[in-house]
Amino acid sequence: MEELKHFKKISDYHKIANLSAPLHPLISLVDYSKVRYPDTIGDLQWVQDYYTIGLKRNIPYKFFYGQQEYDFDEGVMTFVAPNQKMSLAGNPNVTAKPSGWLLLIHPDFLWNTALAKGIKKYDFFQYSVNEALFLSEKEEQMMISHLTNIRNEYEQNIDKFSEKIVVSQIELLLNYAERFYERQFITRKISNYQILEALDKVLLDSFSKDSLAEFGIPSVTTVAERLNLSPNYLSSLLKSITGLSTQRHIHDKLIENAKEQLSTTPLSVSEIAYNLGFEYPSSFTKLFKNKTELSPLEFRRSLN
Repeated sequence: MEELKHFKKISDYHKIANLSAPLHPLISLVDYSKVRYPDTIGDLQWVQDYYTIGLKRNIPYKFFYGQQEYDFDEGVMTFVAPNQKMSLAGNPNVTAKPSGWLLLIHPDFLWNTALAKGIKKYDFFQYSVNEALFLSEKEEQMMISHLTNIRNEYEQNIDKFSEKIVVSQIELLLNYAERFYERQFITRKISNYQILEALDKVLLDSFSKDSLAEFGIPSVTTVAERLNLSPNYLSSLLKSITGLSTQRHIHDKLIENAKEQLSTTPLSVSEIAYNLGFEYPSSFTKLFKNKTELSPLEFRRSLN
């Protein structure tokens, strides 16, 4: 692999893709069928300073976001935030001609608009690679319409309304994506519940005596990494299935473990706290009471 490249401008992408210069320096809608990467693209790793929203089919490359691969077998739409490491590799299983669109948005385009901060609320910019957004044919045409509306507006003669209209179109596109992702969580219940089973196994292993002694209480990031998911995606998925965040699942497992030790062993509260990975027993007592409305000692007494 070559050294990590840094694409600061949207024009940097246009150059690597052998496209003409963008019409606007801070926003560009690329026809993916016209993209022509150099033969050495498989050796390139890069970080970019702009958002990308892709709606693509028949992609001849495997696309890596961070350390993982975006899977286009079912999903066709992808969302990438700035400052994420990316790379491409050839995909020998694809022979059809690629098609679709790639919207590039530099954060400076959103400056002084509500979307400058609001765009961070869309968790799917941080999602795991196996959750590209699936669209029906009707939904796909709707999203393409939104994308082309954005292009048509920024290609017009710029006036005082242009930026406001384009930003509104971007926000509309993101809101529809949020709706479709929510539906995707609901309609993929079988695979989602398999993740729940995997989560239970990860937490069971994480709360074993040896694991707690060596690694301490597992963090949301640690649990997500063991499931090969991003933290934001895992929490969104769990909330859609159970109504609870990843952190809540971790705490519930911890309290369950604590109750077991309080009810079946003569260990002191301090000993149980250390067994569960707490550096200070007072922190354990505070969390236990917050979750159960009883202190550990009050819980133990209640059993008698």
